[in-house]
Amino acid sequence: MTHYRVRHHNVYRYDAPVSVNYGEARLLPRDTPGQRVLNASLRILPEPDDRRPRHDAHGNPVVWFSLGQPHTLLEIESEARIERLHAPADPAGEPSPPWESAVAALDTPADADSRLATEYRLPSHYVPIESAAVDYARASFSPGRPVLDALADLAARVRADFAYRPAATDIGTPLAEVLRERHGVCQDFAHLCLSGLRGLGLAARYVSGWLETTPPPGAEPMHGADASHAWIAVHVPSLGWVDYDPTNGSAAGPGHLTLAWGRDFADVTPLKGVIYGGGRHVLEVGVTVTRVEPD
Repeated sequence: MTHYRVRHHNVYRYDAPVSVNYGEARLLPRDTPGQRVLNASLRILPEPDDRRPRHDAHGNPVVWFSLGQPHTLLEIESEARIERLHAPADPAGEPSPPWESAVAALDTPADADSRLATEYRLPSHYVPIESAAVDYARASFSPGRPVLDALADLAARVRADFAYRPAATDIGTPLAEVLRERHGVCQDFAHLCLSGLRGLGLAARYVSGWLETTPPPGAEPMHGADASHAWIAVHVPSLGWVDYDPTNGSAAGPGHLTLAWGRDFADVTPLKGVIYGGGRHVLEVGVTVTRVEPD
């Protein structure tokens, strides 16, 4: 097992005072079958007048807060220590059913996990079922192809076909433009894959998280390690959810730490809310993920 320390630092700087701030933070990681959160904290400055923790519909930890004192700077920082219980096995080459079987199993779900997975077959706010995205995905999903083989091929094709360009898109960039221009960032590539996979009838969800800042010796640096990252997870009968990182063209590895998941970015936005005043603002984000020795 491997231990990681995560620090996710956010600073909003406003041109004019904000008189009231109602916010919602998804910056505390969740437990998963492959990771355990040993401790986690969320610091907000100025200190909120009210803060209330809860879990959303997808099981993600959320902190709602309100701040009534005027401020021109808002600082929100999460820190966590996470134990990777086991490194995810690379699914490439592992036996898996034909992808059509995964679709058929969701048509008539036989267990609670499969029934819950069916929600992730539907279009969502940032993931319409775009015909061009379905056609792109279909090239990897030839008839009878094992689903893990097809998913690995799709992730590798996205890495080869699309350029990682952080300034080229924003959250409002349509999938059609991402497909046409062949560039974007991790959330674009995740949304593209989700649209194609859901259009084929598979259950696929959006995963937000972090990447190890400095890779192990001999490993190549990964795109997305300097901020929060995004990848996808696909439901496979008998195997459960299998994670793939299309930005880096591979299955999710031991340095992928899950923060939250949902239908798309709208469900896992790290910070959102409503403010009164403030004028224009600048957001600064810094993420550091380091391996540490177990206590």
